[in-house]
Amino acid sequence: MKRKRHSAEQIIGHLRDAEVMEAEGKTIAQIVKKLGVSEQTYHRWRREYGSSSVDQVRKLKQLEHENAELKKLLADQLLENKVLKDVAEGNF
Repeated sequence: MKRKRHSAEQIIGHLRDAEVMEAEGKTIAQIVKKLGVSEQTYHRWRREYGSSSVDQVRKLKQLEHENAELKKLLADQLLENKVLKDVAEGNF
């Protein structure tokens, strides 16, 4: 079965809808059925995005992407330094 990916904005929207449904007295089982996700997914979303706003999630994703790029640049630089050191010592 193909997995459906939800964006952070969609997840936050679903969680807000779930809060409304919960306030109306619906059970978790009814809520997850309406959202089309499993109960486990719903609880994972609540743990991860429960108190976040859309802007906070966007900023977090942007920072994670930037951090990954910086880690890659650092790894490339360290590898280049190691190669140059090995060449300078004659260990090639």
